[in-house]
Amino acid sequence: MNYYENELKALKYSNRFRVRKVVNEDVLDFASNDYLGLAHKKELHIATCKELEKLSVHSAKASMLVNGYHQIHKDFEDIMIRASGFEDCVVMGSGFNANIALIESLVRKGDILFMDELYHASGVLATNLESVNVVFFKHNDMDHLKKLLKQHTQVKRKIIAVEGIYSMDGDLCDEEVFKIADNEDALLIVDEAHSSGIIGQNLMGIFDYYNIEIKPNHIKMGTLGKAYGSFGAFILASKHIVEYLTNRAKPIIYATALSLYDTLLAKKSLEYILENKEVIKDEIRVRQMIVERELDIKIDGLIVPILIKDNQKVIKIKDELLVSGFSVGGIRQPTVPQAIIRLIARLGQSEVQLIEICKKLAKIIK
Repeated sequence: MNYYENELKALKYSNRFRVRKVVNEDVLDFASNDYLGLAHKKELHIATCKELEKLSVHSAKASMLVNGYHQIHKDFEDIMIRASGFEDCVVMGSGFNANIALIESLVRKGDILFMDELYHASGVLATNLESVNVVFFKHNDMDHLKKLLKQHTQVKRKIIAVEGIYSMDGDLCDEEVFKIADNEDALLIVDEAHSSGIIGQNLMGIFDYYNIEIKPNHIKMGTLGKAYGSFGAFILASKHIVEYLTNRAKPIIYATALSLYDTLLAKKSLEYILENKEVIKDEIRVRQMIVERELDIKIDGLIVPILIKDNQKVIKIKDELLVSGFSVGGIRQPTVPQAIIRLIARLGQSEVQLIEICKKLAKIIK
């Protein structure tokens, strides 16, 4: 029985049908979120494997609260705390699960969540829970956020959710959101999946970039599958908040702890980033200058969104570039309001290769 035949037909008709394709290693990667190219650094993988070989176990085996919390997890959390300036940290399975954990557990009865309308789908999914009262504000519109906060004064807790760098538009969250959260005594969730490891004096993300003094109402979520070249996620917050999450967040309580390999690999990557931050920042700046020169697009991180507006055309451009040996993202509705080509100016590809694909895109767009 084809239970969902009509739904699949509708997706195909609207050019929104998706398929899985095995990665072609011969194609130049300007599509993935491996921003710093660390997923290709064999020395990090080898060092991780050598250290794991010394252990009597290579799997977490259980949830963190049932014999699954290893010294490897704690060592990663400790170095992330030192690097980011937060009081406490918890590592977990994925950025998707981290957003579910934060919103499902923090937004209680009588609370209101004020969420940027372009917040990641994982956070938006969590708002569908019956217990979550959410109000969306216009993207990066601080006046709209302040207006909504004034309209909802009789609430138990106010919680604001933004991203450090937005995954599709590639723009930074407005610095004013930190002041607004402090003035309103609101918890502030910042999804740093696409900013941690990319921006800031120490490459630690938007808190680092704006030189924000870490306060008890600040919560930072980040992923390990992007700039850190591994898999998993972390939540940084006050000890009070981390203790609360450990006791209430279902993706922490009921999920098997993050694999020891991924956690240790992420630790090696974080150490690499901190030790080589000046070189990495220089390489990022060069790529930002290339994009601005060749495509007349100024970027704050390494995400280059190119508005196409047409679902069918965006796939045609993506396929045309693939034939030429370049992989880019062809992002369609409903993921974005209007279809875009999403180019990642990642450090895993050379400056010459970036110039080449930018020139090809400039011609295609014209």
